[in-house]
Amino acid sequence: MTHATRGKEQQGFRATLGKDALASVVVFLVALPLCMGVAIASGVSPMAGLITGIIGGLVVGFLAGSPLQVSGPAAGLTVLVWQLVQQHGMAMLGVIVLLAGLIQLLAGLLKLGQWFRAVSPAVIHGMLAGIGVLIFASQFHVMLDKKPLGDGLQNFAGIYFALFETIESNGTSLQALYIGLLTIALIVLWGKFAPKRLKIIPATLVAVVVAVVVAAAMQLQIKYIPDLLANPEDIYNLWSAVQYPTLENLRRAFEPAILIAAVSVAFIASAETLLSASAVDQLHQGARTKYDKELSAQGVGNTLCGILGVLPMTGVIVRSTANVEAGGKTRASAILHGVWLLLFAAALPFTLSYIPVASLAAVLVFTGYKLAYPKAVPGLLKFGKSEVAIYVVTIVMIVTTNLLEGVLIGLGLSVLKLLQAFSHLEIKWDEDIISNRLHIHLQGAATLIRLPMLAAALEEVRPGAEAHIHFEHLDYIDHACLDLLSSWERQHETTGGSLIIEWEELSSKFHQRRVGAKRFA
Repeated sequence: MTHATRGKEQQGFRATLGKDALASVVVFLVALPLCMGVAIASGVSPMAGLITGIIGGLVVGFLAGSPLQVSGPAAGLTVLVWQLVQQHGMAMLGVIVLLAGLIQLLAGLLKLGQWFRAVSPAVIHGMLAGIGVLIFASQFHVMLDKKPLGDGLQNFAGIYFALFETIESNGTSLQALYIGLLTIALIVLWGKFAPKRLKIIPATLVAVVVAVVVAAAMQLQIKYIPDLLANPEDIYNLWSAVQYPTLENLRRAFEPAILIAAVSVAFIASAETLLSASAVDQLHQGARTKYDKELSAQGVGNTLCGILGVLPMTGVIVRSTANVEAGGKTRASAILHGVWLLLFAAALPFTLSYIPVASLAAVLVFTGYKLAYPKAVPGLLKFGKSEVAIYVVTIVMIVTTNLLEGVLIGLGLSVLKLLQAFSHLEIKWDEDIISNRLHIHLQGAATLIRLPMLAAALEEVRPGAEAHIHFEHLDYIDHACLDLLSSWERQHETTGGSLIIEWEELSSKFHQRRVGAKRFA
């Protein structure tokens, strides 16, 4: 390598590193309020969210198969984690996340990354929208400095009464509401009207900082982050949130309820991660995602999170988009954002004492709204009303039952739709009685399931007629139906009739050899 070549490479590295460093600061500023907000919504310490974000940057960022994707605690897992904490307690959350990470790691090593992407888009969008509804409903109560009422329906139904009570009381809850509304308004207004040169500053950061200033200046007696901790002094100790699994807890790892919870976390985290990675690939012209490697990296990250007893992680589209738009070029930006989170938690933890809980909840209320907004419907309609129906049913079932059942029902409907597609057959007739000629058009799928229907149609052909079978609108035909046509053709010839099949069309469409063609000729 010549001196000139080496110099160019060093210049390129310095240029890339500079862009990555700038992007990492932007991602850090986006991730900071989200890490804490997601943790609060999940019912755990805000410090647990920061630790997950640090691991997502320093570990997963280094191993990721999608270099520009940023990992950390995600809104998509908020509802599920909250339910798990309520059902099994914080002591078992680490075990569940540990098992989920090992499942993801194994799936990546077994090259199953592409299979996780084979979930119907209607179910994925329905899952995200359902999660959005649940986040919106639960965090609206937190934005009022109140606790969520329970499940999704209770939270959603209780919004009106909680809002009415807050306005009537004219107390600290109303102050919290004003801070929350201020936060949401600033997010929207900054996104629309901020000067172009300032757009690089995240809207969520601007909103939270202004909320901090307003709350401090007006000395509002609302809830702040330390109020959520059993020991407010823990805010100065990042590792206070760490809760290692005990031997007793590990022995419960093979209980059916724990295994189901782990599989649920692994499945939803993997689906959200790979969906996000696919979206990130469309935002830049750099290296494409290696899905199995990304899945393995997420597995390593969640295994570490499980060992530490903190929140699970996924690849997240908001932070990843911010990374690309801020000019990130390599995985260094994701890694550096983890460094900044670690330095912040170590050097500036006192700043967390000034952050209103209502402001962080408002960030998630707005996030939930964006997830729940039915922007996916026009795209799904292009593939039929059945896709929209699956989308809607998935949302309703997630809100009325729970996340896992809702997703499973959505997947079940997708499978039923697939079965219906492979069992639906339409037979149209075009008969010319004068010339004793008949055209039969097959549309859909001619399979063993619809063989009796095809046989009944053939039995109605008049003896001696010249029958033409057309396949241009047929999606699939199996051997059983081809064999039926062969048998019926021999019988029909005894009446003086004939059967004409466009074998060239059939062969080119289904890549089948013309086996038995002579029998049809």
